Amino acid sequence: MKRFLQKASMILSLAAISMSTAVAADEPEQPWRYIDARDLRVINKGWDNTLRPYTRIPAYLQDSVRPDLWERSQCSSGIAVRFATDSKRIGVKYELLWDTHLIHMADTGLKGTDLYIFEGDSTWRHVNTNRPYVKKDADGNKTKWVESTYVSNLDGKMHEYMIYFPLYDGVNELFVKVDSGAVITSGRETLIDPSKKIIAYGTSILQGGCASRTGMAATNIIGRELNCEVVNIGFSGEGKMDNCMARAMAQIEDADLFLIDPVPNCTEKMCDTLTYDFINILRKARPDIPIVMLEGPLYPYYRYDSFFNKYLPAKNAAFRRNYDRLKAENPDNLYYVTAEGLDGPEDDGTVDGIHLTDLGFRHYANKMIPILRPLLKDRTTAYKEAQTVKTQKTKTDKKTKKTKKHGK
Repeated sequence: MKRFLQKASMILSLAAISMSTAVAADEPEQPWRYIDARDLRVINKGWDNTLRPYTRIPAYLQDSVRPDLWERSQCSSGIAVRFATDSKRIGVKYELLWDTHLIHMADTGLKGTDLYIFEGDSTWRHVNTNRPYVKKDADGNKTKWVESTYVSNLDGKMHEYMIYFPLYDGVNELFVKVDSGAVITSGRETLIDPSKKIIAYGTSILQGGCASRTGMAATNIIGRELNCEVVNIGFSGEGKMDNCMARAMAQIEDADLFLIDPVPNCTEKMCDTLTYDFINILRKARPDIPIVMLEGPLYPYYRYDSFFNKYLPAKNAAFRRNYDRLKAENPDNLYYVTAEGLDGPEDDGTVDGIHLTDLGFRHYANKMIPILRPLLKDRTTAYKEAQTVKTQKTKTDKKTKKTKKHGK
């Protein structure tokens, strides 16, 4: 038996060497070229005036929000870079802000990145995910730099790509790696259409906890399937309907829809006392933009825990009362979504009874996409109609001025 195991081990070793040699032989000889993501098209950001390129709220809010909220906002969740290239290899190099780790979330989702390719007329497909091993410097000390290759031996034709950034860590810099002789551009603007933008506010679940990889966060799934940008303003433990956040969200000029999902981080009293003002700030500042209020999920254990069996529905009831009050005051552009079906039919969509697995995020997206799609479409149609009217008015005004000038 021992001789057999030794022989098997030798065969496997030789096979591994053979495979390694074959891969090396297939690798292009040209060196890598590193492209700063900022020179391509960075998507899913709500504001430009952030402290770092890939953080998620304006720098001026640092003194207005709790330290924990500020820290969560430095995570790059939801942010992505769009590009097109004919490179036969694609990789990534980026510097993490913290190189953090959580006991209930895979590092690939927490601080890894996902590469997607666009196929056909409407399909984004996952290509690969990098394993976020941090590099060491010349002295053997760990740095916060991660460098990986997603894929080699591509066909050398131009393809559209997207890389999703880490969900629960920050990124100081990120570079897309391509062959030195490859063409790389910002890609077709109509893919992840910049004229359609959802602003999604919420908690750790919205931020992406605990997706196994970055492309599986609900906001990223929604963005791919609705072909729009989705700004992720989910803060782990800190989605508590702060008025300053509502005011900042209202300032996002190209917002087309607000998705509000804060209940998991709020007590029943908070849902009762904070909801009205938070939503009203958005409504008064942006009365033309639809607001979708989403109930908190009823966690699997609520069925069996006598306290949570009453408490979780009570929080949703307080949230709903405020919706009813707001709706009675003004029925326009305000929508309410119940928690029914949010976690799917089998209650297997969480990693710890609260935070979602990829299955849970799929259920979340499946619940929300049919609700968001018509609202986003109506908003886009209304915008185009308004632009047409504006253009026609401008032409008419110019024609009138010209006629008057000619008459004189």
